[in-house]
Amino acid sequence: MHTLFRALIDQREWKAFPAFRSRYQRAAQEVATVEDNLALRSLTLSDATFERWYYGTHTPRGDARRVLVHLFGYSIDELWAQAPDRLPPLGQHGTAPTNTSADDGAHLRQMGRQAAMAARRAMEFAIGAERGQIGEETMGYVQDRVRDLAARYTRVPLAEVLDDLTETQEQTFTLLEGGRARPSQTRDLYLLSALTSGMYAKACHDLGDPASAMMHVRAASVCATKADHTPMEAWVAGLKSLITYWAGEPSRALHFARSAATTAQGQRGSVSVWAASLEARAAALLGDQEAVRQANRRATELREFCEPDDLDALGGLLEFPKIRQDYYEVEAKALLGHGDARLVTQAEETVHGYSDPNDPHWAFGDAAGAQTNLALARLYTSEMDGALEAVRPVLDLPVRQRNAGIIHSINRVASQLNTGYGRDSVAARELREEIEMYGRQRPLALPR
Repeated sequence: MHTLFRALIDQREWKAFPAFRSRYQRAAQEVATVEDNLALRSLTLSDATFERWYYGTHTPRGDARRVLVHLFGYSIDELWAQAPDRLPPLGQHGTAPTNTSADDGAHLRQMGRQAAMAARRAMEFAIGAERGQIGEETMGYVQDRVRDLAARYTRVPLAEVLDDLTETQEQTFTLLEGGRARPSQTRDLYLLSALTSGMYAKACHDLGDPASAMMHVRAASVCATKADHTPMEAWVAGLKSLITYWAGEPSRALHFARSAATTAQGQRGSVSVWAASLEARAAALLGDQEAVRQANRRATELREFCEPDDLDALGGLLEFPKIRQDYYEVEAKALLGHGDARLVTQAEETVHGYSDPNDPHWAFGDAAGAQTNLALARLYTSEMDGALEAVRPVLDLPVRQRNAGIIHSINRVASQLNTGYGRDSVAARELREEIEMYGRQRPLALPR
């Protein structure tokens, strides 16, 4: 169906995603002013969401509905109804300025987007055409999407991947439930479902919703077992440790980390190193210095014999590279509540390791965590100015990148400022106040 929304987009020449996004964000700010709703000021949307709205396959929810009503002057029911044969002429406020001197680059970007949308539609047709049984093209498409999501997740704000993640998880579930898969495909689909459910668990964690995160991770656990994939089972157990660690449940986090380590015994992939590093962090929250030392030592030993497996080949969330291991080790040591010049040096080296966003192992969340760990290490050695310098990049992160883990990490700096060196200084007081405002914002700013 050709909706009124689509017709209005075409009429105003807003089909290029950047053109629509800028007007959508401006409308959100106007609604935020009228409603005195601070959260709406940072409301945005992803390319994939706009595409689904444009083709009428999804209807907006929550705040997005009010913004679209404000932007177009029609109700949502009217916008998503069949477009009339003739649209009213654009009024003074509806006229979209046309840049007749737009450069060739803008036209190329628009054509590229149109080609990408057509490719997605072609793949949807191919999936539907393979109705009798799941064909190679359908499996290849889903595998490509999972691989892409795993690689992108750690590098971009969640708003840019959540729609694709939701759709891909639904596709894997639907293919499994449809009864069309051959036995060999069923195992692969369970593995893909474990991967998407695990990534969705991480998404819920990043949104500050550990309860929903655990629901997804338990689904991932069932799928990993059905797939009979030991590294994936270990990774899912590690994910349980990560979720409970940030949820403030160190005993459960330690239990899950040790469960992951047990499952990963005999595996050569980096998941075994991750399990040991998770154990060190959980033990640090419990103040068990000896357990931290032993777990970090075991992680170092396992790294020497590590060989990439099929999870490592996916990269992103599924790989535990050496730089992330260093970040975990520094964090475990810093959480014990003391440090020295050696810890500061190690923390500085870790921050440097995350200094290049083009590095394949770079992740904005880990980079922020490394900065806050450096701030803690410097506070332990009475370097107030150095701590302020370390934490500044985290405070300057865009709202859409401030996930629950980052907010939790920076709150640790505030806690140390309350009890440690220089707590009565003007600089410490001002930083505590800034962090307090930072923590009041809900994690991330996602379209609803």
